[in-house]
Amino acid sequence: MPRSLLLTLLVLLAFPLRSAASPALQGEIRGKVVETINAATYTYVQVDTGSAKVWAAAPQFTVKAGDSVALSDAMPMPNYHSKTLNRTFEVVYFSGRATVNGAAAVVGTGAATAAPARSLPGLAVDLSNIARAPGGQTVAEVHSGRAALSGKSVSVRGRVVKFNANIMGRNWVHIRDGSGTEGSNNLTVTSAGQAKVGDLVLISGRLAVDKDFGSGYRYALLVEDAKLTVE
Repeated sequence: MPRSLLLTLLVLLAFPLRSAASPALQGEIRGKVVETINAATYTYVQVDTGSAKVWAAAPQFTVKAGDSVALSDAMPMPNYHSKTLNRTFEVVYFSGRATVNGAAAVVGTGAATAAPARSLPGLAVDLSNIARAPGGQTVAEVHSGRAALSGKSVSVRGRVVKFNANIMGRNWVHIRDGSGTEGSNNLTVTSAGQAKVGDLVLISGRLAVDKDFGSGYRYALLVEDAKLTVE
């Protein structure tokens, strides 16, 4: 598959893979730092994932070339132009959280409090009073039952907190229903259906576990080719 298509596939969504002792998160850019640049309130890092070199950014943190980093909940911003650097990147993956050499990154004094607003739309979505899907699961139950549910159909009702249209011929939807805690409160879904942030939706599709698209970008959980109904 051409590298450009692989880069297009890298969608935010959702959160990084962790060890069995930690909650499994979805979506992660992980690798060795090749280059770092501090600009305004962000630190940009070029990461060698082992199969590609990609640029990512997070609120300013302490890091150097050779460090191992992982950036979670990354949102791709194609053709991103940094006014501070006077430079246009083919794509930058903005994240609100980074780890360096396995530990939480030390945030710089000029750091932003979060990634750009468009990368974290779910913060403004009301998740109260969301009823369970008939015969289905909550987001947290999909996470906790991932082993038994792998390869099977799941049905979840939740609100859309992130939506990316027409990536590799499908739409990418992130939903939450108020269940779970950090690492188990978000579900990434691919679908031909359309929705917008804040919509209450019912999704049904096959659960894939530990889905790896290459270029260091993986999903702990992914509901694929789901039927999506806006309620």
